[in-house]
Amino acid sequence: MVQFLLPLLLAVMLAFPAAAQDAADVLRAHRDQIERPSRMTIGPVIDELAASGDPAAARILAAWEERRLGLLPDGRFVIEEDGTLTDLTGAAVGGDASMLRPNAGVRGLIASARVRFQLADPAKRAEALTAIARNPAPEHLPLLRAALAEGDDPAMARTERLLTIRFDPDPAARVAAIQSFGASLAIDVRAALNPILATTRVVSLDGPPPGNIAREVPVDEIGRTAAYDLLVAADLAPARLSPEGERAALLSHVEDGRIAGIPVATLNTRAARDAAYEALEASGAVPPAATEDEVDAALAAATIADVYAEPEEAVTDAARAALRGIDTKVGLMRFADLAMDAVSLASIYFLAAIGLAITFGVIRVINMAHGEFIMMGAYIGYAVQQVVPNYTLSLVIALPLAFAVAFAAGVALERLVIRHLYRRPLETLLATFGVSIMLQQLAKNIFGTQARPLTAPGWLSGSLTLNDVVSISWIRIAIFVLALLFLGLYLFIMRRTRLGLEVRAVQQNPSMAASMGIAPGRINMLAFGLGSGIAGIAGVAIGLFAQVTSELGQQYIVQSFMTVVVGGVGSIFGTLAGAALIGFLQKGIEWMNPSNTLAAQTYMILFIIIFIQFRPRGIIALKGRAAGD
Repeated sequence: MVQFLLPLLLAVMLAFPAAAQDAADVLRAHRDQIERPSRMTIGPVIDELAASGDPAAARILAAWEERRLGLLPDGRFVIEEDGTLTDLTGAAVGGDASMLRPNAGVRGLIASARVRFQLADPAKRAEALTAIARNPAPEHLPLLRAALAEGDDPAMARTERLLTIRFDPDPAARVAAIQSFGASLAIDVRAALNPILATTRVVSLDGPPPGNIAREVPVDEIGRTAAYDLLVAADLAPARLSPEGERAALLSHVEDGRIAGIPVATLNTRAARDAAYEALEASGAVPPAATEDEVDAALAAATIADVYAEPEEAVTDAARAALRGIDTKVGLMRFADLAMDAVSLASIYFLAAIGLAITFGVIRVINMAHGEFIMMGAYIGYAVQQVVPNYTLSLVIALPLAFAVAFAAGVALERLVIRHLYRRPLETLLATFGVSIMLQQLAKNIFGTQARPLTAPGWLSGSLTLNDVVSISWIRIAIFVLALLFLGLYLFIMRRTRLGLEVRAVQQNPSMAASMGIAPGRINMLAFGLGSGIAGIAGVAIGLFAQVTSELGQQYIVQSFMTVVVGGVGSIFGTLAGAALIGFLQKGIEWMNPSNTLAAQTYMILFIIIFIQFRPRGIIALKGRAAGD
């Protein structure tokens, strides 16, 4: 028994040092290629090193990819680790090494070869899966399956299914892998499925061409010339004989007034000329070429088809069904994404218009300077950020400060200008338009004409991504939440406070309110100030994603008026409905006509005009005494 165990034990002991030498032997054998690697020739060397079975191979490949593998003057390979040179066994060595610098293509091959080692290490598995996704290959499939046999990993299993779709020789396994993804919207799934349905246009003179045919293509669809060119490219027909080429060939073979024995005088028709050329062709005097009749005959016998690159019909059927489901889901997701954009835009319009709804609904004043209060709030946000570098803190300070400044400006405008122009709408419109121009010029004098940045805090950067199709920025979500907060604040003020009671009384019947001890002038002033203050807060929010310039307010004044008028003057829920209608309408028109934004704006205004003709009091019209004006 001992005589059998001793040789076995000796063989095992000798196997380990032999394995430890494998990687070094590979490096020495291919030293010249490793020093000057080429992506076209280095692949087999990398594969041999990875398959050597030497535990040091993983360490060598990692060092080579990270440009830490070098050569000493005596030809020994060394690895740099933390500034220290070690040999392939890990022992420290001295000397001055020349480090190898593989290019990006070679490093990609090395990364692909390292996969087999990284998959076995949970800490490095994500790196391996990234390398596989970047450069998938058939040899990765058995490596993934072997790693999955050792332990389940969802990300690894997903990658295995993607590679099964591409490289597994078993059609049933590929079909099952395709069906396992369902209608997944992931880009990598579509990237795996689309090549399966790639087609090549082929032509045959012996019936339908061999292979997995996607469809037969009629000659009329691609044109007679293109169809015959396919026959020529496939060496199934000679090149077409052009009239000019035929004429030149015939003229070059005129002998005693004849061409191939045919009198020149009889060659006055295309058929006669074709017959003369065919005679020359038969004698070998001219190269073979197809006449028009021959072209027609060849096309009549030809079958043109688009043939899948994938030979298995079951696989293409599964891929086509999967992509059809994905396309349907993508369409629904795009609609959902469009709806979210419309909700976001509606919330912006509502936030911009809520202040105007207060002033216009209570005082019945067309304030053309409302947009400048929005602009004022945006500039206040910018000014605060110049003093307070913390973007979150600056936003907390800017919102109430913008409200206070815009409120004060609104009260000043009402006291100095508007109170003298009540019930004189034309003069009020002209006066507030003049104030609008004055405020714009004042902003230019203070801040200049260059756009100023209003930076959002870090927690508002980026987007909420639901899938590869639907996403919405956190800033727009924040504006939506802010709009809801102001809706709630408005309802609370108007329905739960004395100020709201007095505002509603003045809105419904100013004379009766005055007789009950309410000062309409004071209520008008506070309402105008409140509307202006809310516009200032809207300016801070809008400035987080829009260019802060002196013309910022002008971009929203028209939509704000349309929101109030379409929704119904004096109704906050009408303003909300108007904002929703205009937001969805604008996004819908832009989706149908994405290349022309100006046309989209024009169509929207025309729709609003037509809408008002049929519903002049808006979507939610006031009733009773409130509608008396």
